[in-house]
Amino acid sequence: MDTIWLTGAQWLAVLRIGLGLWWLESWRHKDRKGWFERGTGLAWAADIAAKHRWSAVRSGFDAVVAPRPRAMAYVVVYAELALGLGLVIGFLTPIALVGGLLLNLLYFTLMIHDWAEQGQNAMMALISVVALFGMAWQSWSLDGALGWFG
Repeated sequence: MDTIWLTGAQWLAVLRIGLGLWWLESWRHKDRKGWFERGTGLAWAADIAAKHRWSAVRSGFDAVVAPRPRAMAYVVVYAELALGLGLVIGFLTPIALVGGLLLNLLYFTLMIHDWAEQGQNAMMALISVVALFGMAWQSWSLDGALGWFG
């Protein structure tokens, strides 16, 4: 593979780190007080799920998220932080990439009608797939330094 300035593995690390920074920005701009104390994030998601055209989304939200709104708020907010940190420093990178891909797919499915969000979720999911199959932890990562994940 011919590249300019950096090696292919280093460019994949740049992509991985950029995705991690994107997750960290998603975490940073969240109104955590609103999410944790007033339930604003999940109230918004519940409204979207209730109007969703796919019954599986409505029933899945009602079965998994609605009974435990406080716990799910913490899961969503801190999953974004963990994904961001893991990808930036390259720690448990394949797990972070798969977790991020699944979270983006969940967001994509829930907000299927919100075109403003779809581009972001699609691009983050695409980066996750490229970074996963390109083994983006080979350069500039704790995983690479520790010899984890081949």
